[in-house]
Amino acid sequence: MAEVKQGDTVRIHYTGTLADGSTFDSSEGRDPLEFTVGSGQIIPGLDKALPGMNEGEKKTVEIACAEAYGEPNPEATQAVPREQVPENIPLEIGTRLQLQTPQGQVMPVTVAEVTEEQVVLDANHPLAGEDLTFAIELVAIV
Repeated sequence: MAEVKQGDTVRIHYTGTLADGSTFDSSEGRDPLEFTVGSGQIIPGLDKALPGMNEGEKKTVEIACAEAYGEPNPEATQAVPREQVPENIPLEIGTRLQLQTPQGQVMPVTVAEVTEEQVVLDANHPLAGEDLTFAIELVAIV
């Protein structure tokens, strides 16, 4: 039976959970996730867990935040004067918004703080700083 190696295209089913056991993502009810091992298409810790697995094999891997989405970067937050935020934009803490950079790129941000004077937007990945656990099943080596 073939084992996964760097450069193989694979299909996996997965369920990702946080330290408190809550599920943050899952392929349940969807097609398996397909990607090339070692290509940087998925988080490093999950990429490193696949070589050596066989089709049909299941395992659970714990991934430290450094091998997932990293530590939160304080430089990825920005305070915007409240008067510069259009009135129709929801400003509840935790609301996900999309900004457009001057270069035209779309950047997802989260409303982190709201005061009378400013709104603090956080461009860190929502899972930055989180240790993750993945239950994975190798469905196929393509």
